[in-house]
Amino acid sequence: MSDQQDRPGFFAVADVPPLDVDGVRTVEVGTALWAVAFVALLPFYGVLQESGRLWWLWTCTTGLGLGLIGIETCRRRRHRRLEQEAAPPPPRGGGRRRAG
Repeated sequence: MSDQQDRPGFFAVADVPPLDVDGVRTVEVGTALWAVAFVALLPFYGVLQESGRLWWLWTCTTGLGLGLIGIETCRRRRHRRLEQEAAPPPPRGGGRRRAG
């Protein structure tokens, strides 16, 4: 046991890698939930308007729009990361040696 685990008030933390490194799936699920919420609220348009809660629909629309932007952002970030991993490592040494 490590010293940190022996002290009260500390918890053991397992070394577990993250499941979704680039976040694409997470943002896709969140965007889909905003779309489902919008469709679910659409039949209640009149009730929402009468009660002054029409902003709920606009909130869903905003969440959907920002989610679509977020999906594209996460996909570009993933693409850049995959390109960097596939690129050959830079040459070592950095230049010519002087004759001397």
